[in-house]
Parts: sequence; C-alpha cells; structure tokens
Amino acid sequence: MLDEEKAAPPNLGGDSLGNSSSEQINDKKPKSSLIAKFSEDLDPRFVYLPLLVCCLATGLTDGTLYNAYGTFVSMQTGNTVFVALGTSGQNNRPFGWARSLTSIGAFIVGCVSFSRFHAFVGRGRQRRTVFISFLVQTIFVTLAAGLIQGGLIDGRYPSQRDPADVDFKELLPIALLSFQAAGQIVNSRGLGVAEVPTVVITTLLCDLVSDPNIFAPFTKNPKRNKRAVAFTLTLVGAIAGGFISKATAQVQNSLWLVAAIKLSITIFWLFCGKEKKA
Repeated sequence: MLDEEKAAPPNLGGDSLGNSSSEQINDKKPKSSLIAKFSEDLDPRFVYLPLLVCCLATGLTDGTLYNAYGTFVSMQTGNTVFVALGTSGQNNRPFGWARSLTSIGAFIVGCVSFSRFHAFVGRGRQRRTVFISFLVQTIFVTLAAGLIQGGLIDGRYPSQRDPADVDFKELLPIALLSFQAAGQIVNSRGLGVAEVPTVVITTLLCDLVSDPNIFAPFTKNPKRNKRAVAFTLTLVGAIAGGFISKATAQVQNSLWLVAAIKLSITIFWLFCGKEKKA
C-alpha cells in the first residue's frame, strides 16, 4: 500500500477531478480575451465612418418627424425658435411649442446621460463605450418606431386628424428620438471627430466654407472632406425621409430604416480595428 502511494505521481496544481492547471487557465482565456477586446481603443483612422452614416440617419429622422409632428429631434436651433414663437402664440400647430420643448429637454438629458456614461465606463474611443452607446440608441429608435407601428401614436402621413386635435402621446417618440440623437454628438466628441457633429449643420457649414484650405487637394484636407460628406448625407437623408413618408403614407418606415442603420453601426464597432500602439 505504501509502495503504491509512493509510486503515485504528484498532483501539480490539478483539481479534484484531475484537471491540470493549464486546462483551467485555458478555460479562462476566452473570457479574458473578450474583456480585453471590449477594453481596446478603436483605430482613429476609421471611427469617423459610422459618424458620417449618422448624418444620413439624422436627415432621415428630422425630415420625417418635422413633416409628421412639426418638430425636430436632432437640430435644436429650430426647436428653440419654435418654443420662442410659442410664447406669443405663433406656432403653426396647437401646442407646437410643447413638442419642441420636449425635444430640447430630452436632448439635454441625453447629452448629460451619455457624457456621464462615457466618464463612468472609460474612454470615449473605447470599444465597449461606443458599442453600448449605439446599442442604446438603436433600442430607443426601435421603441419609437414600435410605438407608432403598434398604433399607440398616429403614424399616418399626412395626418387625418383635425389640426385642433392635439395628441400628447406624440411627445413620447419625440422624447425617445431626441434622447438618442444626443448620443451621436457625444460620441463624435469622444471619438475625437468634432468636425462631424452629426446633428448640427450651421457650425459644420461655417467651418467648411471658412476653411482657408478649402480648395486644397483631396488628400491634403481630410477635415474638409468629412464636413462636405456630412452635409451632403444629411441633405440626402432629409430628402429620402420626405420621399419615404410621402410614398408610404406612414411615419414609422423611415424610423425602422434608421433603427437598421443604428444596429449596423453597433455591429461595426465589434469588428472595427484596434488602435496600434507605437
């Protein structure tokens, strides 16, 4: 009996089931590699691409929502003017100022929420930061489209209701869409692509045309190129939003397209290359 005990090989780091320590380490590798992947900083050469696509989504959303509900959800300059006109009773629609004020308030809450989230999670260019941010944006757009698709809110275009018939339930999709729009501009700052704010045209145009190197060769002025493409995509998105609403006589179709765009961007962040350290 003693001879058998002496002959037994020692258990070097194994568990009670006979698994070696190397096997246990290997079991932890997939989990550790996943955490490491989401902790990576994204390659700064490519992070501007999804933001340009966001400009298309902004045009689609605002072009659709303004036609349907008389307010913007991304561009808050117009909403500020609508609220101001509402104080003297000059809105085109009854309680139009309430829609615009809801949009401004939700946008402010969104900016605070997304910026605090970035500070809590880590860096603005970290994979997990932008992935979760765009996942939240996708969910909010989907909820807004679903509420209209389900009939809770009138999604007919043009609306068949009496103009004096005010449906305050319309404030819900406006708030959802304004909140998620704030995520775009917060992400543009966090990713270091301030030249593509995704929700503002006025400053973008100013920066574009006042650039002293506006006529430089294509490869010599990447910021000018991004601004020009951002403006064009916003314009194209707004045109498309108008055509889609008119052709389908429904509001939610454009929103489903925006949700698909946001989901595609969310997936893109999973495969975007990581920053190469010098």
